[in-house]
Amino acid sequence: MSLRHLAPRDRHLFRVYGHGPAVCVPDPLVHRAVERRAAATPHAVAAEHAGATITYGELDRYADALATRLVREGVRPGDHVGLFVRRSIPMLVGLLGILKAGAAYVPQDIGLAPPAQLAHVIRTARTRIVLTVAEHASRVPRGPHMITLDEPLPYEPASAPPPTVRPDDGCYVLFTSGTTGRPNGVKVTHRNVAGLLLTEPGGLGIRPGDRVAHLLNVAFDMAAWEILGCLTHGGTLVIRGRDITATARTADVLIATPTVLSGIDPAVCPRVRTVAVAGEPCPRPLADRWARQAAFYNCCGPTETTIVNTMSRHDPVAPRLTIGRPTPNNTVYVLDADRRPLPIGAVGEMWAGGDCVSAGYLDNPALNAERYAPDPFLGGDHRMFRTRDLGRWTPDGELEHLGRTDDQVKVRGFRVELDSVSSVLESVEGCARAVTLKRDARTLVSFVCPADVDPDVARRAVAETLPYYCVPESVMTLTHLPETDRGKIDKQALLRMADERLAVAR
Repeated sequence: MSLRHLAPRDRHLFRVYGHGPAVCVPDPLVHRAVERRAAATPHAVAAEHAGATITYGELDRYADALATRLVREGVRPGDHVGLFVRRSIPMLVGLLGILKAGAAYVPQDIGLAPPAQLAHVIRTARTRIVLTVAEHASRVPRGPHMITLDEPLPYEPASAPPPTVRPDDGCYVLFTSGTTGRPNGVKVTHRNVAGLLLTEPGGLGIRPGDRVAHLLNVAFDMAAWEILGCLTHGGTLVIRGRDITATARTADVLIATPTVLSGIDPAVCPRVRTVAVAGEPCPRPLADRWARQAAFYNCCGPTETTIVNTMSRHDPVAPRLTIGRPTPNNTVYVLDADRRPLPIGAVGEMWAGGDCVSAGYLDNPALNAERYAPDPFLGGDHRMFRTRDLGRWTPDGELEHLGRTDDQVKVRGFRVELDSVSSVLESVEGCARAVTLKRDARTLVSFVCPADVDPDVARRAVAETLPYYCVPESVMTLTHLPETDRGKIDKQALLRMADERLAVAR
Protein backbone atom coordinates (compact mmCIF):
# COMPACT_ATOMS: atom_id res chain seq x y z
CA MET A 1 0.00 0.00 0.00
CA SER A 2 1.24 3.47 -0.82
CA LEU A 3 2.29 5.82 1.97
CA ARG A 4 2.42 8.86 -0.31
CA HIS A 5 -0.47 10.56 1.49
CA LEU A 6 1.77 10.84 4.59
CA ALA A 7 4.42 13.47 5.17
CA PRO A 8 7.98 12.15 4.65
CA ARG A 9 8.66 12.05 8.40
CA ASP A 10 5.48 10.04 9.06
CA ARG A 11 6.34 7.61 6.26
CA HIS A 12 9.70 6.98 7.89
CA LEU A 13 8.28 6.61 11.41
CA PHE A 14 5.46 4.34 10.22
CA ARG A 15 8.14 1.74 9.53
CA VAL A 16 10.48 2.57 12.40
CA TYR A 17 7.82 2.54 15.10
CA GLY A 18 5.49 -0.06 13.62
CA HIS A 19 7.97 -2.87 13.02
CA GLY A 20 9.35 -4.94 15.87
CA PRO A 21 12.95 -6.14 15.69
CA ALA A 22 13.75 -9.04 13.35
CA VAL A 23 14.99 -11.81 15.64
CA CYS A 24 15.85 -15.47 15.06
CA VAL A 25 13.60 -17.81 17.07
CA PRO A 26 15.80 -20.58 18.52
CA ASP A 27 13.20 -23.35 18.29
CA PRO A 28 9.93 -22.97 16.36
CA LEU A 29 8.39 -26.10 17.97
CA VAL A 30 7.35 -25.46 21.55
CA HIS A 31 7.51 -29.03 22.84
CA ARG A 32 11.00 -29.50 21.44
CA ALA A 33 12.17 -26.62 23.63
CA VAL A 34 10.70 -28.40 26.67
CA GLU A 35 12.32 -31.70 25.64
CA ARG A 36 15.72 -30.02 25.50
CA ARG A 37 15.23 -28.75 29.05
CA ALA A 38 14.35 -32.28 30.16
CA ALA A 39 17.45 -33.71 28.50
CA ALA A 40 19.72 -31.05 30.02
CA THR A 41 18.32 -31.07 33.59
CA PRO A 42 16.12 -34.18 34.08
CA HIS A 43 16.12 -33.85 37.89
CA ALA A 44 15.08 -30.20 37.98
CA VAL A 45 11.57 -29.60 39.30
CA ALA A 46 9.22 -28.72 36.44
CA ALA A 47 6.13 -28.07 38.56
CA GLU A 48 4.69 -28.24 42.04
CA HIS A 49 1.09 -28.35 43.22
CA ALA A 50 -0.55 -29.09 46.55
CA GLY A 51 2.64 -30.55 48.00
CA ALA A 52 3.43 -32.77 44.97
CA THR A 53 6.21 -32.18 42.44
CA ILE A 54 7.24 -33.52 39.04
CA THR A 55 10.71 -33.27 37.53
CA TYR A 56 11.47 -32.44 33.92
CA GLY A 57 12.60 -36.03 33.31
CA GLU A 58 9.37 -37.43 34.75
CA LEU A 59 7.21 -34.97 32.84
CA ASP A 60 8.95 -35.86 29.60
CA ARG A 61 8.60 -39.63 30.15
CA TYR A 62 4.94 -39.46 31.12
CA ALA A 63 4.19 -37.19 28.17
CA ASP A 64 6.01 -39.60 25.83
CA ALA A 65 3.85 -42.46 27.12
CA LEU A 66 0.71 -40.42 26.58
CA ALA A 67 1.82 -39.38 23.08
CA THR A 68 2.39 -43.05 22.19
CA ARG A 69 -1.14 -43.85 23.39
CA LEU A 70 -2.63 -40.96 21.42
CA VAL A 71 -0.84 -41.99 18.21
CA ARG A 72 -2.17 -45.53 18.68
CA GLU A 73 -5.65 -44.03 19.01
CA GLY A 74 -5.20 -42.42 15.61
CA VAL A 75 -4.12 -38.88 16.54
CA ARG A 76 -2.15 -37.25 13.76
CA PRO A 77 -0.56 -33.82 13.14
CA GLY A 78 -3.32 -31.32 12.46
CA ASP A 79 -5.76 -32.98 14.88
CA HIS A 80 -7.27 -31.30 17.94
CA VAL A 81 -7.35 -33.07 21.31
CA GLY A 82 -9.48 -31.80 24.18
CA LEU A 83 -7.73 -31.02 27.47
CA PHE A 84 -10.65 -30.73 29.90
CA VAL A 85 -8.91 -30.32 33.25
CA ARG A 86 -8.31 -28.07 36.22
CA ARG A 87 -4.93 -26.63 37.20
CA SER A 88 -2.83 -29.66 38.15
CA ILE A 89 0.26 -31.71 37.35
CA PRO A 90 -1.77 -34.15 35.16
CA MET A 91 -2.79 -31.09 33.13
CA LEU A 92 0.88 -30.56 32.21
CA VAL A 93 1.34 -34.21 31.22
CA GLY A 94 -1.73 -33.97 29.01
CA LEU A 95 -0.68 -30.71 27.39
CA LEU A 96 2.85 -31.87 26.57
CA GLY A 97 1.67 -35.32 25.47
CA ILE A 98 -0.76 -33.80 22.97
CA LEU A 99 1.98 -31.62 21.49
CA LYS A 100 4.36 -34.61 21.25
CA ALA A 101 1.67 -36.50 19.33
CA GLY A 102 1.63 -33.66 16.82
CA ALA A 103 -1.83 -32.37 17.72
CA ALA A 104 -3.09 -29.06 19.11
CA TYR A 105 -4.51 -29.03 22.62
CA VAL A 106 -7.97 -27.56 23.22
CA PRO A 107 -8.14 -26.46 26.88
CA GLN A 108 -11.26 -26.04 28.98
CA ASP A 109 -11.58 -25.70 32.76
CA ILE A 110 -13.75 -28.73 33.45
CA GLY A 111 -14.80 -27.33 36.81
CA LEU A 112 -16.16 -24.07 35.40
CA ALA A 113 -17.26 -24.60 31.80
CA PRO A 114 -20.97 -25.46 31.47
CA PRO A 115 -21.93 -28.65 29.57
CA ALA A 116 -23.31 -26.70 26.59
CA GLN A 117 -19.98 -24.90 26.17
CA LEU A 118 -18.00 -28.15 26.35
CA ALA A 119 -20.26 -29.68 23.72
CA HIS A 120 -19.81 -26.60 21.50
CA VAL A 121 -16.02 -26.82 21.85
CA ILE A 122 -16.00 -30.54 20.98
CA ARG A 123 -18.20 -29.98 17.94
CA THR A 124 -16.43 -26.87 16.62
CA ALA A 125 -12.89 -28.24 17.11
CA ARG A 126 -13.92 -31.67 15.76
CA THR A 127 -12.40 -33.23 18.84
CA ARG A 128 -12.44 -37.04 18.75
CA ILE A 129 -10.43 -37.52 21.96
CA VAL A 130 -10.69 -35.68 25.27
CA LEU A 131 -8.20 -35.92 28.13
CA THR A 132 -9.44 -35.35 31.66
CA VAL A 133 -9.05 -36.85 35.15
CA ALA A 134 -11.28 -39.47 36.77
CA GLU A 135 -12.76 -36.98 39.23
CA HIS A 136 -14.29 -34.93 36.40
CA ALA A 137 -14.92 -37.64 33.80
CA SER A 138 -18.68 -37.51 34.36
CA ARG A 139 -18.75 -33.87 33.21
CA VAL A 140 -17.35 -34.63 29.75
CA PRO A 141 -20.16 -34.75 27.16
CA ARG A 142 -20.75 -38.07 25.45
CA GLY A 143 -19.29 -38.59 22.02
CA PRO A 144 -15.50 -38.29 21.95
CA HIS A 145 -13.22 -41.04 23.24
CA MET A 146 -12.06 -40.13 26.75
CA ILE A 147 -8.67 -40.85 28.34
CA THR A 148 -8.18 -40.12 32.04
CA LEU A 149 -4.76 -38.72 32.83
CA ASP A 150 -4.57 -40.29 36.30
CA GLU A 151 -4.78 -43.87 34.97
CA PRO A 152 -1.44 -45.71 34.72
CA LEU A 153 0.46 -44.97 31.53
CA PRO A 154 3.57 -47.16 31.63
CA TYR A 155 6.50 -45.69 29.76
CA GLU A 156 7.24 -47.51 26.54
CA PRO A 157 9.91 -46.31 24.14
CA ALA A 158 8.21 -45.30 20.92
CA SER A 159 8.52 -47.98 18.24
CA ALA A 160 8.12 -45.42 15.47
CA PRO A 161 9.79 -42.05 14.88
CA PRO A 162 7.97 -39.08 16.41
CA PRO A 163 5.32 -37.41 14.26
CA THR A 164 6.56 -34.76 11.88
CA VAL A 165 5.32 -31.44 13.25
CA ARG A 166 5.77 -28.21 11.32
CA PRO A 167 6.00 -24.69 12.75
CA ASP A 168 2.69 -23.77 11.10
CA ASP A 169 0.84 -26.71 12.67
CA GLY A 170 -1.50 -25.94 15.54
CA CYS A 171 -0.15 -25.66 19.07
CA TYR A 172 -3.48 -24.91 20.77
CA VAL A 173 -7.04 -23.89 20.01
CA LEU A 174 -8.37 -21.21 22.34
CA PHE A 175 -12.04 -20.35 22.54
CA THR A 176 -12.80 -16.70 23.11
CA SER A 177 -14.90 -15.87 26.15
CA GLY A 178 -18.07 -15.56 24.10
CA THR A 179 -19.36 -12.46 25.91
CA THR A 180 -20.79 -11.17 22.61
CA GLY A 181 -22.15 -14.50 21.37
CA ARG A 182 -21.02 -18.09 20.99
CA PRO A 183 -17.32 -18.70 21.75
CA ASN A 184 -15.11 -18.78 18.66
CA GLY A 185 -12.20 -21.20 18.40
CA VAL A 186 -8.89 -19.59 17.41
CA LYS A 187 -6.13 -21.84 16.08
CA VAL A 188 -2.68 -20.72 17.23
CA THR A 189 0.43 -22.29 15.71
CA HIS A 190 3.80 -23.33 17.09
CA ARG A 191 5.40 -20.50 15.13
CA ASN A 192 3.01 -18.02 16.74
CA VAL A 193 3.71 -19.24 20.29
CA ALA A 194 7.47 -19.73 19.97
CA GLY A 195 7.79 -16.26 18.47
CA LEU A 196 6.59 -14.72 21.73
CA LEU A 197 7.91 -17.12 24.37
CA LEU A 198 11.39 -17.77 22.97
CA THR A 199 12.35 -14.16 22.29
CA GLU A 200 12.63 -11.18 24.62
CA PRO A 201 10.84 -9.43 26.15
CA GLY A 202 8.18 -12.16 25.78
CA GLY A 203 10.44 -14.67 27.53
CA LEU A 204 10.32 -12.35 30.58
CA GLY A 205 13.92 -13.21 31.38
CA ILE A 206 12.85 -16.56 32.85
CA ARG A 207 15.89 -18.65 33.76
CA PRO A 208 16.29 -22.30 34.86
CA GLY A 209 15.08 -22.61 38.43
CA ASP A 210 12.93 -19.47 38.40
CA ARG A 211 9.53 -19.95 39.99
CA VAL A 212 6.66 -18.92 37.70
CA ALA A 213 3.17 -18.70 39.21
CA HIS A 214 0.31 -20.42 37.39
CA LEU A 215 -2.68 -18.33 38.48
CA LEU A 216 -4.99 -18.25 35.47
CA ASN A 217 -7.71 -20.40 33.91
CA VAL A 218 -6.19 -22.96 31.51
CA ALA A 219 -8.79 -21.93 28.88
CA PHE A 220 -7.40 -18.37 28.86
CA ASP A 221 -4.52 -17.71 26.44
CA MET A 222 -2.41 -16.01 29.10
CA ALA A 223 -2.25 -19.38 30.90
CA ALA A 224 -0.23 -20.64 27.92
CA TRP A 225 2.24 -17.82 28.65
CA GLU A 226 2.53 -18.99 32.25
CA ILE A 227 2.81 -22.70 31.47
CA LEU A 228 4.83 -22.84 28.27
CA GLY A 229 6.80 -19.70 29.07
CA CYS A 230 8.00 -21.45 32.23
CA LEU A 231 8.66 -24.93 30.82
CA THR A 232 10.47 -23.77 27.66
CA HIS A 233 12.96 -21.87 29.85
CA GLY A 234 13.51 -24.51 32.54
CA GLY A 235 11.60 -22.81 35.35
CA THR A 236 9.41 -24.34 38.04
CA LEU A 237 5.68 -23.82 37.51
CA VAL A 238 4.04 -23.09 40.86
CA ILE A 239 0.42 -24.19 40.36
CA ARG A 240 -1.91 -22.35 42.68
CA GLY A 241 -4.63 -23.71 44.90
CA ARG A 242 -7.41 -21.54 46.31
CA ASP A 243 -5.07 -18.91 47.77
CA ILE A 244 -3.60 -16.83 44.95
CA THR A 245 -1.45 -14.70 47.25
CA ALA A 246 0.09 -17.78 48.89
CA THR A 247 1.33 -18.84 45.45
CA ALA A 248 2.39 -15.36 44.34
CA ARG A 249 4.56 -14.75 47.40
CA THR A 250 6.75 -17.77 46.51
CA ALA A 251 7.17 -16.79 42.84
CA ASP A 252 9.82 -14.90 40.89
CA VAL A 253 7.52 -14.21 37.91
CA LEU A 254 3.83 -13.26 37.79
CA ILE A 255 1.66 -13.12 34.66
CA ALA A 256 -1.87 -11.90 35.30
CA THR A 257 -4.75 -9.69 34.30
CA PRO A 258 -4.85 -6.34 36.13
CA THR A 259 -7.96 -7.58 37.96
CA VAL A 260 -6.14 -10.64 39.33
CA LEU A 261 -2.99 -8.66 40.12
CA SER A 262 -4.94 -6.00 42.01
CA GLY A 263 -5.87 -8.66 44.58
CA ILE A 264 -2.19 -9.32 45.40
CA ASP A 265 -0.26 -7.01 47.73
CA PRO A 266 3.27 -6.41 46.40
CA ALA A 267 4.46 -5.82 49.95
CA VAL A 268 4.03 -9.53 50.74
CA CYS A 269 5.77 -10.60 47.50
CA PRO A 270 9.36 -9.37 47.89
CA ARG A 271 10.64 -12.30 45.82
CA VAL A 272 8.75 -11.28 42.67
CA ARG A 273 11.22 -9.99 40.10
CA THR A 274 9.09 -9.72 36.96
CA VAL A 275 5.40 -8.97 36.38
CA ALA A 276 3.45 -8.90 33.10
CA VAL A 277 -0.18 -7.84 32.74
CA ALA A 278 -2.56 -7.99 29.79
CA GLY A 279 -6.15 -8.83 28.94
CA GLU A 280 -7.68 -5.49 29.97
CA PRO A 281 -6.49 -1.90 30.54
CA CYS A 282 -4.12 -1.57 33.49
CA PRO A 283 -4.76 1.23 36.00
CA ARG A 284 -1.75 3.53 36.34
CA PRO A 285 -1.65 3.25 40.18
CA LEU A 286 -1.41 -0.54 39.94
CA ALA A 287 1.40 -0.34 37.40
CA ASP A 288 3.31 2.23 39.47
CA ARG A 289 3.00 0.20 42.65
CA TRP A 290 4.45 -2.98 41.15
CA ALA A 291 7.02 -1.19 38.96
CA ARG A 292 8.69 0.22 42.08
CA GLN A 293 9.84 -3.27 43.09
CA ALA A 294 9.86 -5.39 39.91
CA ALA A 295 10.29 -5.24 36.14
CA PHE A 296 6.70 -4.47 35.18
CA TYR A 297 5.49 -5.10 31.62
CA ASN A 298 2.23 -3.59 30.41
CA CYS A 299 1.13 -5.62 27.39
CA CYS A 300 -1.65 -5.79 24.85
CA GLY A 301 -2.96 -8.18 22.24
CA PRO A 302 -6.02 -10.36 21.66
CA THR A 303 -6.00 -14.17 21.46
CA GLU A 304 -5.88 -13.90 17.67
CA THR A 305 -2.43 -12.26 17.83
CA THR A 306 -0.99 -14.89 20.20
CA ILE A 307 -1.35 -13.73 23.79
CA VAL A 308 0.25 -10.27 23.36
CA ASN A 309 1.94 -8.52 20.46
CA THR A 310 3.06 -5.29 22.18
CA MET A 311 4.98 -4.91 25.45
CA SER A 312 6.33 -1.99 27.46
CA ARG A 313 8.50 -2.06 30.58
CA HIS A 314 6.92 0.62 32.74
CA ASP A 315 8.86 3.20 34.71
CA PRO A 316 6.82 4.74 37.57
CA VAL A 317 8.28 8.19 36.81
CA ALA A 318 7.31 8.00 33.12
CA PRO A 319 4.80 10.64 31.97
CA ARG A 320 2.38 8.01 30.68
CA LEU A 321 1.59 4.29 30.86
CA THR A 322 1.84 2.79 27.35
CA ILE A 323 1.69 -0.65 25.75
CA GLY A 324 5.08 -0.12 24.16
CA ARG A 325 6.11 -1.38 20.76
CA PRO A 326 5.60 -4.54 18.67
CA THR A 327 7.29 -7.68 19.94
CA PRO A 328 10.00 -9.26 17.74
CA ASN A 329 9.03 -10.24 14.19
CA ASN A 330 5.68 -8.46 14.54
CA THR A 331 4.14 -5.20 13.36
CA VAL A 332 1.44 -2.79 14.50
CA TYR A 333 -0.28 -0.37 12.15
CA VAL A 334 -2.52 2.50 13.24
CA LEU A 335 -5.03 2.81 10.40
CA ASP A 336 -8.13 4.80 9.52
CA ALA A 337 -11.53 3.35 8.56
CA ASP A 338 -10.25 2.78 5.01
CA ARG A 339 -7.18 0.90 6.32
CA ARG A 340 -4.84 3.73 5.37
CA PRO A 341 -1.91 4.58 7.69
CA LEU A 342 -2.45 7.60 9.91
CA PRO A 343 0.13 10.25 10.85
CA ILE A 344 2.08 9.80 14.07
CA GLY A 345 -0.09 11.02 16.95
CA ALA A 346 -3.43 10.46 15.22
CA VAL A 347 -5.94 8.08 16.82
CA GLY A 348 -6.90 5.04 14.78
CA GLU A 349 -7.54 1.34 14.94
CA MET A 350 -4.59 -0.97 15.56
CA TRP A 351 -3.99 -3.78 13.09
CA ALA A 352 -1.42 -6.45 13.96
CA GLY A 353 0.89 -8.12 11.45
CA GLY A 354 3.86 -10.46 11.39
CA ASP A 355 4.46 -13.86 12.97
CA CYS A 356 1.96 -13.27 15.77
CA VAL A 357 -1.08 -13.49 13.48
CA SER A 358 -2.86 -16.76 14.22
CA ALA A 359 -4.23 -19.28 11.74
CA GLY A 360 -7.78 -17.97 12.18
CA TYR A 361 -11.17 -18.98 13.49
CA LEU A 362 -12.40 -22.54 13.19
CA ASP A 363 -15.41 -23.08 10.98
CA ASN A 364 -16.22 -19.36 10.64
CA PRO A 365 -15.21 -18.05 7.20
CA ALA A 366 -17.36 -14.94 7.52
CA LEU A 367 -15.62 -13.81 10.71
CA ASN A 368 -12.22 -14.67 9.24
CA ALA A 369 -12.98 -12.42 6.28
CA GLU A 370 -14.05 -9.61 8.62
CA ARG A 371 -11.10 -9.72 11.01
CA TYR A 372 -8.15 -11.05 8.95
CA ALA A 373 -6.88 -9.42 5.76
CA PRO A 374 -3.83 -9.60 3.46
CA ASP A 375 -1.04 -7.44 4.84
CA PRO A 376 -0.26 -4.82 2.16
CA PHE A 377 2.71 -3.51 4.10
CA LEU A 378 4.62 -6.81 4.49
CA GLY A 379 3.27 -8.29 1.26
CA GLY A 380 3.65 -11.91 0.18
CA ASP A 381 1.49 -14.38 2.12
CA HIS A 382 1.49 -12.22 5.25
CA ARG A 383 -1.82 -11.37 6.88
CA MET A 384 -2.83 -8.76 9.40
CA PHE A 385 -5.51 -8.85 12.08
CA ARG A 386 -8.01 -6.18 13.06
CA THR A 387 -7.67 -5.89 16.84
CA ARG A 388 -10.57 -3.43 17.34
CA ASP A 389 -8.28 -1.60 19.78
CA LEU A 390 -7.85 2.15 19.42
CA GLY A 391 -4.39 3.61 19.73
CA ARG A 392 -1.92 6.27 18.69
CA TRP A 393 1.84 6.61 18.51
CA THR A 394 3.51 8.99 20.93
CA PRO A 395 6.24 11.22 19.47
CA ASP A 396 8.90 8.91 20.93
CA GLY A 397 7.40 5.75 19.41
CA GLU A 398 5.29 4.23 22.16
CA LEU A 399 1.74 3.03 21.62
CA GLU A 400 -1.00 4.49 23.77
CA HIS A 401 -3.98 2.18 24.16
CA LEU A 402 -7.18 4.23 24.03
CA GLY A 403 -9.78 1.54 24.57
CA ARG A 404 -11.70 -0.65 22.18
CA THR A 405 -13.80 0.46 19.28
CA ASP A 406 -16.78 -1.20 21.00
CA ASP A 407 -16.01 0.81 24.17
CA GLN A 408 -16.68 4.01 22.25
CA VAL A 409 -20.36 4.57 22.95
CA LYS A 410 -22.90 7.23 22.13
CA VAL A 411 -24.48 9.02 25.11
CA ARG A 412 -27.05 11.75 24.37
CA GLY A 413 -25.70 11.74 20.82
CA PHE A 414 -22.07 12.34 21.90
CA ARG A 415 -19.25 9.85 21.47
CA VAL A 416 -17.71 8.82 24.80
CA GLU A 417 -14.62 6.68 25.43
CA LEU A 418 -15.48 4.69 28.55
CA ASP A 419 -11.84 4.00 29.42
CA SER A 420 -11.15 7.75 29.48
CA VAL A 421 -13.78 8.20 32.19
CA SER A 422 -12.34 5.30 34.18
CA SER A 423 -8.83 6.74 33.89
CA VAL A 424 -9.96 9.99 35.49
CA LEU A 425 -11.62 8.07 38.32
CA GLU A 426 -8.43 6.07 38.91
CA SER A 427 -6.54 9.33 39.37
CA VAL A 428 -8.66 10.13 42.44
CA GLU A 429 -6.74 9.62 45.68
CA GLY A 430 -7.34 6.17 47.12
CA CYS A 431 -9.00 4.72 44.01
CA ALA A 432 -7.38 1.47 42.91
CA ARG A 433 -9.72 0.37 40.09
CA ALA A 434 -12.57 1.91 38.14
CA VAL A 435 -14.95 0.71 35.45
CA THR A 436 -17.44 2.80 33.50
CA LEU A 437 -20.33 1.30 31.55
CA LYS A 438 -23.18 2.58 29.42
CA ARG A 439 -26.43 1.85 31.23
CA ASP A 440 -28.86 3.25 28.66
CA ALA A 441 -28.97 5.80 25.83
CA ARG A 442 -28.60 8.73 28.24
CA THR A 443 -26.59 7.54 31.22
CA LEU A 444 -23.27 6.12 32.29
CA VAL A 445 -22.58 4.37 35.56
CA SER A 446 -19.16 3.93 37.17
CA PHE A 447 -17.81 1.53 39.78
CA VAL A 448 -14.77 2.19 41.94
CA CYS A 449 -12.91 0.27 44.61
CA PRO A 450 -12.01 0.08 47.41
CA ALA A 451 -15.27 0.91 49.14
CA ASP A 452 -13.89 3.87 51.09
CA VAL A 453 -13.45 6.01 47.95
CA ASP A 454 -15.70 9.06 48.22
CA PRO A 455 -18.16 8.72 45.30
CA ASP A 456 -18.98 12.44 45.26
CA VAL A 457 -15.30 13.36 45.01
CA ALA A 458 -14.84 10.80 42.24
CA ARG A 459 -17.83 12.05 40.26
CA ARG A 460 -16.68 15.65 40.70
CA ALA A 461 -13.24 14.76 39.32
CA VAL A 462 -14.86 13.59 36.08
CA ALA A 463 -17.02 16.72 35.90
CA GLU A 464 -13.93 18.92 36.30
CA THR A 465 -11.94 17.05 33.64
CA LEU A 466 -14.30 15.84 30.91
CA PRO A 467 -17.38 17.19 29.11
CA TYR A 468 -20.70 17.00 30.92
CA TYR A 469 -21.95 14.05 28.86
CA CYS A 470 -19.03 11.95 30.19
CA VAL A 471 -20.06 12.38 33.83
CA PRO A 472 -21.58 9.17 35.22
CA GLU A 473 -25.06 9.34 36.67
CA SER A 474 -23.81 7.38 39.65
CA VAL A 475 -20.46 6.27 41.07
CA MET A 476 -20.83 3.08 43.10
CA THR A 477 -18.20 1.94 45.56
CA LEU A 478 -17.26 -1.72 45.97
CA THR A 479 -14.80 -3.64 48.13
CA HIS A 480 -13.74 -5.49 44.98
CA LEU A 481 -14.83 -5.78 41.36
CA PRO A 482 -16.49 -9.04 40.28
CA GLU A 483 -14.41 -11.27 38.00
CA THR A 484 -15.15 -13.59 35.10
CA ASP A 485 -13.64 -17.08 35.16
CA ARG A 486 -10.76 -15.65 33.10
CA GLY A 487 -9.77 -13.09 35.67
CA LYS A 488 -11.26 -10.06 33.93
CA ILE A 489 -13.85 -7.62 35.21
CA ASP A 490 -17.36 -9.06 34.87
CA LYS A 491 -19.21 -6.16 33.23
CA GLN A 492 -22.55 -7.94 33.02
CA ALA A 493 -22.49 -8.58 36.77
CA LEU A 494 -21.76 -4.89 37.34
CA LEU A 495 -24.73 -3.81 35.23
CA ARG A 496 -27.02 -6.15 37.15
CA MET A 497 -25.67 -4.70 40.38
CA ALA A 498 -26.34 -1.15 39.15
CA ASP A 499 -29.92 -2.01 38.24
CA GLU A 500 -30.52 -3.53 41.68
CA ARG A 501 -28.98 -0.62 43.61
CA LEU A 502 -30.71 2.08 41.58
CA ALA A 503 -34.04 0.28 41.87
CA VAL A 504 -33.67 0.20 45.68
CA ALA A 505 -32.67 3.89 45.73
CA ARG A 506 -35.89 4.82 43.97
